[in-house]
Amino acid sequence: MRAEFVNPFLASLLNVLKTMASMELVPQKPRIKKDEVARGDVSGLIGLIGPQTKGSMSITFDENLALEIMQRMLGERPNGINEEVTDMVGEITNMVTGGAKRILADNGYNFEMATPAVVSGRGHTITHKTDGVIIIMPFNSEYGKAFIEICFD
Repeated sequence: MRAEFVNPFLASLLNVLKTMASMELVPQKPRIKKDEVARGDVSGLIGLIGPQTKGSMSITFDENLALEIMQRMLGERPNGINEEVTDMVGEITNMVTGGAKRILADNGYNFEMATPAVVSGRGHTITHKTDGVIIIMPFNSEYGKAFIEICFD
């Protein structure tokens, strides 16, 4: 997978969380993911399709990090992952994908976005709908980890 597809999603995630939640994430080393098990507790998954290629992207948050983002964005902190938290993760997934879509369009790659799906629970799985290599990029914060997965044909 080419960095020109990966980097817009990473930059967009950092921008969305900095803008919407005044939160800085620290990128770690990307690697290839060989299974479907999510590395956190709640994930947003979205598909993208364009004339040149198709793919999908997911963002997974540790529960504590998702609750802290909720606190910072909406001023309320539930006791655990609930419908409001999953709605927020879906909206973050939309915002990150929208930001990446704009960057990719500037580079000549146009995509249509699907509606994101959100899955939660320890050990849940993320199934990318393409056969490409899955790149996983971990991020650290003082509240827990986030992971972005990108997979394009």
